[in-house]
Parts: sequence; C-alpha cells; structure tokens
Amino acid sequence: MIRGIRGATTVERDDAKEILDHTRTLIVAMAEQNHVDPEAMSSICFTLTPDLHATFPAEAARLVGWRYVPVICMRELDVPHGLPKTIRVLMHAELDVPQAAVQHVYLERAVVLREDLASQEVSRDS
Repeated sequence: MIRGIRGATTVERDDAKEILDHTRTLIVAMAEQNHVDPEAMSSICFTLTPDLHATFPAEAARLVGWRYVPVICMRELDVPHGLPKTIRVLMHAELDVPQAAVQHVYLERAVVLREDLASQEVSRDS
C-alpha cells in the first residue's frame, strides 16, 4: 500500500548548501527509519517557506542517488504564525505497515510542528 511519510527541517540561512545539506539529512532519515528503498518510492513533494529561495530542495534527492524518483518543489503557504526557514517533505512510498507505524521525521526547529511524532535528532554526519 502507498503510504505518506512526512518530514520537516529548518535552516538558519537562505543558503543553497545549507538547504541541500539539511534536506539530504531529512530524506535519508525518512527512508532509513521507514526501511524504504528508492524503488519503493512513488514520488516526493518538497515545500519551502517564502523566506527560502536559494535552491531547489528536491536536488537533494539526486545528490543521494535517487535518480528516478519523481520529485517536485512547491511554495509553502505564507501564514503569520508559520515556522520560518522551513523545508517540508511528503514522501509517497510502498509500505506494508499500518499508518500508525509510519515513522515521520521532524528535525531542527521543526520538531515543534509535530511534537507528538518527532523523531530523535539525526546527525548530518550519517
């Protein structure tokens, strides 16, 4: 069954390298924590808050070798109480687990978005 895996992270600056590094850490953690191989991924949607525009976060998928996974970038809604400098990800993948077993990953300051689902901080060195 296709399941959605959510994730989010934040950056300190609108910097292409920082956006790609944090996005790479996030998507790798999402895949690892859910035991998802790229062949099982249907697609990945990336959003950026309006204060970020230095690069396409979807490029991180290519940097980790996910050449054939369809990806797209979109703009997050600009709401007054939104968390700034945030990258959100929705990964669609074939998983043989109930929705409650899906491991959603929230890193950096994004842990406040879903404290009930947030995972442990993942090192960018992994």
